[in-house]
Amino acid sequence: MPTRDCPARSAIRQCAAAAPAAWLPHAPCRRASGVLGGALAWLIVVVCGVLVGCSRAPLQQQEAFVFGTRVEVLIAGLSEADARPAAAAVLREFDRLHRVYHAWQPSELSALNAALAAGQRQPISPEMAAVLADARRLAQAGDWLFDPGIGRLVELWGFHADELPVALPAPAAVAAWRAARPSLADLEIVSGAGGQQASSSKRALAIDLGGYLKGFALDRAAAILKAHGVRHALINIGGNVLALGSKNGERWRVGLQHPRRPGALATIALDDGEAVGTSGDYQRYFEVDGRRYSHLLDPRSGEPVRHTQALCVLITARPAAGTLSDVASKPLFIVGSEWPELARRLAVEHVLRVDSRGAVELSAAMQQRLSFVGGPPAELAVVR
Repeated sequence: MPTRDCPARSAIRQCAAAAPAAWLPHAPCRRASGVLGGALAWLIVVVCGVLVGCSRAPLQQQEAFVFGTRVEVLIAGLSEADARPAAAAVLREFDRLHRVYHAWQPSELSALNAALAAGQRQPISPEMAAVLADARRLAQAGDWLFDPGIGRLVELWGFHADELPVALPAPAAVAAWRAARPSLADLEIVSGAGGQQASSSKRALAIDLGGYLKGFALDRAAAILKAHGVRHALINIGGNVLALGSKNGERWRVGLQHPRRPGALATIALDDGEAVGTSGDYQRYFEVDGRRYSHLLDPRSGEPVRHTQALCVLITARPAAGTLSDVASKPLFIVGSEWPELARRLAVEHVLRVDSRGAVELSAAMQQRLSFVGGPPAELAVVR
């Protein structure tokens, strides 16, 4: 994956990185191009890395750069001739989803956003209608702390572009957005003889599915692999991971990168159908006068969240586990120390949070599933 170190720029520091599989990033600041919103990797897939031993059985692997990050499909138990067509079909679907749902480049979604800004109705595909309805359902379940309708706020902060911002947005502009408070709840979808159309009374509404699409893509990938007869695979989209079966008889194991140091904080072994989603303040951010501003925005304040460094959820096997793994980490990251109650309402039992001081909080269920690298953190609280 091509990256380059960030140049020094007075009091401003930028960082945006996607952690690839089987190695740990050591450069203090790296930049990745083409980011499509949402959190980037806090999770590193450990296949034959420094944290776990390698199985001698071969793994078939295909990679691409989609959704603004590195994606990979690892298939176990099949020959290259049998695995390659399945993995290729997954990567083609990822490319299609990227082109359809990109909020800032020409796409069906950007056409919808342009129509909303003009106060017009826009025809949408059945798939788009279903995706938006599901995203709205999950946003409501998370008290609208995850809200794909904050696209204009993302743009105000400059996190929509490949290059990270070099200055803070105008306070008046953020205040105006906060006063309007556009939300995906303001989107209206109607069905007629000509199909489905979307509109909104709020022209400030712009939809960014960056916090939803990687999880949705995980579920699509799992369905495609199963249709091709693949029973054992690991799908990694920039740190959002879904496991199928096992790695040649062993559980797939992934590592959670420490949010402030090179290396892993912990590792987790995954069972069939389980997914892991992460959100962190350290992969896509900029600094002004020593203060960090990350892409994880609180729609209530219109500001980046400061009280959490990283949050990880493990979703046990269930329908749409990948989608939930991507979405659930956002409201839990934003709500901060009150995450246990919201996690219960989201039916998410496995949660790990690193607060702004580096103290670790985790659910009792998550404690049973992970292993800390180098021993438990100095500050560790288990929520029961």
